[in-house]
Amino acid sequence: MHLEPIPAFEDNYIWAVHDGKHALFVDPGEAAPILSWLEDRRLTPVAILITHHHRDHCGGVGAILARHAIPVFGPAREKIAGIDQPVREGMICRIPALGLEFEALDIPGHTPGHVAYYGHNWLFCGDTIFSCGCGRVFGGTLSDLHASLTRLAGLPPETDVCCAHEYTLDNIRFALQVEPDNLDLLAWQAEARKLRAAGVPTLPVKLGDELKRNPFLRCSLESVRERVERLDGHALPSDPGRVFAAMRLAKDRQD
Repeated sequence: MHLEPIPAFEDNYIWAVHDGKHALFVDPGEAAPILSWLEDRRLTPVAILITHHHRDHCGGVGAILARHAIPVFGPAREKIAGIDQPVREGMICRIPALGLEFEALDIPGHTPGHVAYYGHNWLFCGDTIFSCGCGRVFGGTLSDLHASLTRLAGLPPETDVCCAHEYTLDNIRFALQVEPDNLDLLAWQAEARKLRAAGVPTLPVKLGDELKRNPFLRCSLESVRERVERLDGHALPSDPGRVFAAMRLAKDRQD
């Protein structure tokens, strides 16, 4: 089984999973890259997984369905054209042609109905978590986003985190304001720069690595709270949720 990120727009990745004959796609924001990818490899599409309703994650569904009649899994709590397999927490999404099953996880925050798909050591998490960062809040709440990240942080450390955007270097710049002496973070910055200079994606990343270098997953650390206080300009209680909210708002002000 193969996992490939297909570039789309300026910094999106549409994830493809295939066995050399059949393929599924996660968050096809546009159709053209997928259709040309299928033609080049002579593969047959068998399913689409959608994490949330933003256009850059589902805008290509209609054009793909016009060429291929395949099931489309997506969040039951969001209105997305083309979904015929609405999913909720704990539902199993089966892809028989590939012999794969993914568990749907409700992870609100970036959007109120955002879902992720977890299985086979892969986590397709949309815009909830990025390498060294996390998504903004659009319609959800900071509290929900923190709870969703905390939940994802509890998955096995060998999980491949398949984020939907190439935001790694920008996120590292902010993360270093929070943990300037984090050796794992500094090493990842050097490696990520080499990868991007060579035109290679920085994704997926191992969850275990992110636990060492992503400040949004490290809000319970006293050192992180102290640095976020400096960024925020206010004293913060030793409450990971409050630290997370202040950190996310500080990042918002810099974006």
